[in-house]
Amino acid sequence: MDIFSGHILLNKYGERVDPEEALHNKIVGLYFAASWCSLCRDFTPILCDFYTELVEESDPPAQFEIVFISSDKSPEDMVNYMHEMHGNWLALPFHDPYKHELKNKYKISAIPKLVIVKQNGDVITDKGRKQIRERGLSCLRTWLEVGDVFQNFTCK
Repeated sequence: MDIFSGHILLNKYGERVDPEEALHNKIVGLYFAASWCSLCRDFTPILCDFYTELVEESDPPAQFEIVFISSDKSPEDMVNYMHEMHGNWLALPFHDPYKHELKNKYKISAIPKLVIVKQNGDVITDKGRKQIRERGLSCLRTWLEVGDVFQNFTCK
């Protein structure tokens, strides 16, 4: 079962995305963050560059996707943050109560938090932010191996 089965995701432009199609055979980074959080605003550009290089600038793209789970105070804050700072990744709608289940499931007590999971929701690492800061693009190879994802992508 896919982690977002039965839910709708949104792209950066507010368009609905089928999660089963968008996340098929991919490692998923669950990005718990908010626009009001200074540590989030510090890390988001790093994550954006990581995503852009792996997914948008690679041919073929890496088997990786990010889903933003907002802790913003309003849907407008969430949308503004996505437009201002985010890469072209996905988000759980602001009002979807599933975000509370995800926060509980992955024991999110502080943000920003980047939890790397298999498509079924099993945790690969809850230290995605730290690994990206320390190892850059090379951490994807480990995530793909642990995640048993069929790779059509070669890490540099």
